[in-house]
Amino acid sequence: MLQTSLSSHGHKVVLADWARTIQPSMLQRLLPIMTRPEVISFALGFPAIELFPLEKYRQALQSITLANSSTLQYGPASLQLKQHIRALMQQRGVTCREEQIFLTVGAQQGISLLTRLFLNPGGSVLAEEITYTGLLQIVAPYQPHILAVPTDSTSGIDLDALEAMLSADARPAFLYIVVDGHNPLGVSLSLEKRQRLVNLLNTYQVPAIEDDPYGLLFYEGTALPPLRALDDRFVYYIGSFSKILAPALRVGWIVVPESIMPQLSAAKEAMDLDCSTFAQHAIASFLADAPLTEHLIRLRQVYKERRDSMHQALQRAFTPEEARWCVPGNGLFIWVEFPEGINTSALLETALMQEQVAYVPGQSFSPIPDHSIATRSVRLSFSCTPSECIEEGIARLAQAIRRQRRSA
Repeated sequence: MLQTSLSSHGHKVVLADWARTIQPSMLQRLLPIMTRPEVISFALGFPAIELFPLEKYRQALQSITLANSSTLQYGPASLQLKQHIRALMQQRGVTCREEQIFLTVGAQQGISLLTRLFLNPGGSVLAEEITYTGLLQIVAPYQPHILAVPTDSTSGIDLDALEAMLSADARPAFLYIVVDGHNPLGVSLSLEKRQRLVNLLNTYQVPAIEDDPYGLLFYEGTALPPLRALDDRFVYYIGSFSKILAPALRVGWIVVPESIMPQLSAAKEAMDLDCSTFAQHAIASFLADAPLTEHLIRLRQVYKERRDSMHQALQRAFTPEEARWCVPGNGLFIWVEFPEGINTSALLETALMQEQVAYVPGQSFSPIPDHSIATRSVRLSFSCTPSECIEEGIARLAQAIRRQRRSA
């Protein structure tokens, strides 16, 4: 058996098998680059920093610091914050009790905790063939068999293919799914597909981890209900304040049956003991004085403008034969597919060094090596780039794409 070792003062440290090939994600590698002032970055799905309600945050922080120093101590989960989350869930069409809400350090920890509870080493996980990179990182230590379900940016997950897998005796630990503003595809499932998906989960008794960071960021009409609003037996809902308030708060939540709360608590205690008591109380204070309604309206307005700016810039930069994309109704991303012969991973260094534009190559999101569509696609985030910069950034991307096509 091959083993990877590290030399430390003459001693060899042997890494676990799963850690031998693990590398930082493309997103982490791009983080230092996107801070360069000359680079127009569409790479990372950061919320717009200028939309953070700083003055209201300051007031909330001041009020909890002056009121009670116990906010700086270890403590139980904030009941007040859970009450605010329950009200937020009602806006999403989800009925739940505070006893069903489990607080986490962001959505990523929620996925990790549920993975710990559901997945045995070497087990199977259902995920779309183009999916969130964070899931792939979380499950890597378990060395699972990933059952990759076909999907696309127009209609989302292929439920016929999913049903065929399940009817052929696939026994996955869980299905991971984002039904609104899919990361990276941007697609949102129709109500009909949501209902059918819930029926499949019940028929084959497969739990679903529903990751919903973008459900409140919708840009047309009214939001569709998440899966958790349609089923409370097999859907485990994950929410987060990262995209609607601020990522650095590092507070998210899971809506789960009360029966697994003891196991979740034990798993989290082993991981990090506790969520930040200070952050919990700060968010609860903020929500008590400044309900999210007006803030969400502002977020939707700005992000819709930037989404439309990117769509229009893409229309001006590419012909229908040169690129294909859909306009997302939720979330922060546009997925762009280019013709055969384009390799967006190979192009990235040139795009950064010569054109000074950043994106995430599509292959970063697929568990399938050299996936035929992902290899020639990019994920573009419009959230933290002002509209006046989007036009120039897309023009730079088009120049990089055409340079590669000429040299092919």
